[in-house]
Amino acid sequence: MTKVAELTSTTGKVFLTVAYDAANNWIYNNWVGYVSPENVKQGSLAVLEAFQTYNSPYGLNDNRELVGRWDEAVDWIEKEWMPKAIAAGLRYYAHIANQESFAAASAADMLSRTHGRFEMRIFEDPGSAKVWLQECQKLEN
Repeated sequence: MTKVAELTSTTGKVFLTVAYDAANNWIYNNWVGYVSPENVKQGSLAVLEAFQTYNSPYGLNDNRELVGRWDEAVDWIEKEWMPKAIAAGLRYYAHIANQESFAAASAADMLSRTHGRFEMRIFEDPGSAKVWLQECQKLEN
């Protein structure tokens, strides 16, 4: 994997690592710790830049290490990020969430707002998410 970006909070802690997985042609995002609405926006823009740079229609968004909700950013994600990500080619988005965390509710809210513009699924483990993305790739070829 090629690390594309590593973002840190005002306290200096890494909250997002963005990487391009060339072998699988997807953008991998690993969110860690607590994120403010501004962190979510900043991180989402870094993810968007990766989609634009690598022209991949596949995203693997890992929230297993994320603490807390990110509800305050979901409106922005729907209105600002989603149209730009779709324009950059996003078609399939696998979201890994710890169903016992507060962040899972935010992911469900995001899913409800996709309105069929791209396909998003929520998974509890990375293996299932990767298998789904690989199945989507087979359908495309």
